[in-house]
Amino acid sequence: MKSTTRGTIAAVITAVAAAAGAAATPAAALGTVPVPVPLGGAESALGMELPKLGGEIPVPMPGSPEGPRYVEGRLIPEHALPQLPVHGGLPGVGLRAPLPHVLGDGFDHLGVSTPASDLRTLAPGLGVDLPLTPPNPDNFGLPDLKAPQVGVLAPVLQTVPGADLVTGAGL
Repeated sequence: MKSTTRGTIAAVITAVAAAAGAAATPAAALGTVPVPVPLGGAESALGMELPKLGGEIPVPMPGSPEGPRYVEGRLIPEHALPQLPVHGGLPGVGLRAPLPHVLGDGFDHLGVSTPASDLRTLAPGLGVDLPLTPPNPDNFGLPDLKAPQVGVLAPVLQTVPGADLVTGAGL
């Protein structure tokens, strides 16, 4: 196979991979996956207008943990077991239900929606220190004894959920 043919094939494969990556980027950048609930068949079977229902499911994205930090006076670095951050969201729900109009033949609607909200979490971590100090020059370079230290870093959960309640004409 000639080198020009190989180069052309490599360029085509690269272009196809770039196009596939570009097509996948908007879904990954969105962060949520919409989930519609199809009630059209039930509407036609019952002969009445049913509520419109849908939801959003967040896509959790793991982050990179903060590495260990070396602190003067400790033999083991801080955060021996680092906390893993995970970014995602709370699921969202939307519901629009018809309400009969009191004075006419039309329909009004009542809508409740809780949009997907961001959620930031940190997994629990662990901090440990040995019962020895760094080498002490006053003690011929030998370490001194001290009380051992063990600490559990609590998990963190941060979010700001919200909800909307609306009424209006039409469904």
